[in-house]
Amino acid sequence: MPAFDPRSPDFLADPYPAYAELRARGRAHYYAPSDQWLVPHHADVSALLRDRRLGRSYGHRFTHEEFGRTAPPAGHEPFHELNDHGMLELEPPDHTRIRRLVSKAFTPRTVEQLQPYVRKLAAELVGRLVDEGGGDLLTAVAEPLPVAVIAEMLGVPEEDRPLLRPWSAAICAMYELNPPEETARQAVTASLEFSTYLRGLITARREKPGTDLISGLIAAHDEGGRLTEAEMVATCALLLNAGHEATVNSTVNGWHALFRHPEQLAALRADRSLLPTAVEELMRYDTPLQLFERWVLDPVEIGGTTIPRGAEVALLFGSANHDPAVFAAPDTLDLGRRDNPHISFSAGIHYCIGAPLARIELAASMAALLDQAPGLGPAAEPVRKPNFVIRGLEELPVVV
Repeated sequence: MPAFDPRSPDFLADPYPAYAELRARGRAHYYAPSDQWLVPHHADVSALLRDRRLGRSYGHRFTHEEFGRTAPPAGHEPFHELNDHGMLELEPPDHTRIRRLVSKAFTPRTVEQLQPYVRKLAAELVGRLVDEGGGDLLTAVAEPLPVAVIAEMLGVPEEDRPLLRPWSAAICAMYELNPPEETARQAVTASLEFSTYLRGLITARREKPGTDLISGLIAAHDEGGRLTEAEMVATCALLLNAGHEATVNSTVNGWHALFRHPEQLAALRADRSLLPTAVEELMRYDTPLQLFERWVLDPVEIGGTTIPRGAEVALLFGSANHDPAVFAAPDTLDLGRRDNPHISFSAGIHYCIGAPLARIELAASMAALLDQAPGLGPAAEPVRKPNFVIRGLEELPVVV
């Protein structure tokens, strides 16, 4: 598969032609460098996300030896202690138990009640960007908005919020294919620091409860052991990380796409009723999470290829979102696209619990930028992050 090369700068700049080649060649492809089966078609990705023969983890059924896998290095334990107890890495019944508790904070009514706060904060952030005549859209708007919102929900004090993004970046770097040992070392350090901070915050909230989500999780833990201490810490870390990563990258990827399609940006400026479909289309067009990994717990057959137990599949979200079998003219940015079953928020039991909140944040920041910076444009060509799985930009310089 010469076109599929996550180490290549050309591929990272634009992976979508390689995805088209993968789709044309078949439905499942073994990729030796990461020891994974690549799945590029929308129908297969969507079905496998819901298939209980696959799982985000396998420890609920097999030991490492039984599954034909090697245990992670002992030195990586702090990362796995924080990461593996979160509901994203768990399967039922533990996943079901934790998600049921957390979902109370993300009901449609609760999220709807956040709208005024999100819109006010977005307007303030954009206002500062405009007052300064421009700057880096990433650090001025895209990052601080979702970080502040999820931190507010969890009850993280405002003065501590600058700590969150560096910790998150170091931990999320471990989700890339074959992360080097230096990346693991940084993730371990961040995991230790993040865990220590969260345990301190949990102690403070236990002594003085509030109406925030951490206080609610403490109550769930204390009222009957429905949440272990490790699960509580991991859940907080997951919500803080996942609660902003996708929104940050969707924001900068989206505006970068709009700058490269001025006719679409002009249409949006002229017709704000396009905003809801624009949010969905921008998430589809340049997907923030390109790949989602699952373990094969029981053999599955994909297009005549049997993938054995113990293998790992890489579900290519970016490819699925450009599949012509599902999307008309998939490589065309169409902000008015109505038929748009993208899977940027995943599907099945691991469907993003914060998807409604992410949509509100994306719409709020976009509306504020359209209102207050009608002449917003690029100040320079942005630099893309050297990542494949989590796709984003190092910065997005803009002028207003």
